Amino acid sequence: MSSRAWKTRQQNDPFVRRARDEGYRARAAYKLLELADKDSLFKNVGVVVDLGAAPGSWSQVARQQLGPEARVVALDLLPMEPLPGVVFLQGDFREDAVLADLEQTLAGRRVDLVLSDMAPNLSGIGPADQARSIHLAELALEFAREWLAPKGVCVVKVFQGEGFDGLLTRFRQSFTRVKVRKPAASRSESREVYLVGSQPA
Repeated sequence: MSSRAWKTRQQNDPFVRRARDEGYRARAAYKLLELADKDSLFKNVGVVVDLGAAPGSWSQVARQQLGPEARVVALDLLPMEPLPGVVFLQGDFREDAVLADLEQTLAGRRVDLVLSDMAPNLSGIGPADQARSIHLAELALEFAREWLAPKGVCVVKVFQGEGFDGLLTRFRQSFTRVKVRKPAASRSESREVYLVGSQPA
């Protein structure tokens, strides 16, 4: 997509305008708000981990939806402007040292909600980009399997294509309840969907 076409799409996007008007950092906030409404994501939640958090709209939603005693930890490879009440770690989630920092920040507390809006930097080579997307989703699932509380929930963005069915199978093996969601704020032409797994098996 050319920069002019992208700019035109952004200007005409109702979710972009709404995010600007309502103070969210990105239109992605409305994806999480819809998922939260459908799947009661923030019910009885004390600890949230937001993977692929920048620029921070999902952390904004989590912080707004939860009481002041809840802990929100955000992580991204890219920098993120500070958010009150959100602990931000910058680093590559694929690296052991970064994962160790995240685990140290949790200080042994189990996680009630794992959010992953991670996406790879696109190369334009479809099969390679798809493989990287699936890999990131698998890493998020692996983290959730290790750290989720008994009634925890995991929400992971993934793109439909090669590897999707295998990932969905692993979700169904890992959780008692699994939903495939495409929020209204996900562009119709996009292959992105969100897997919502609850109650680890």
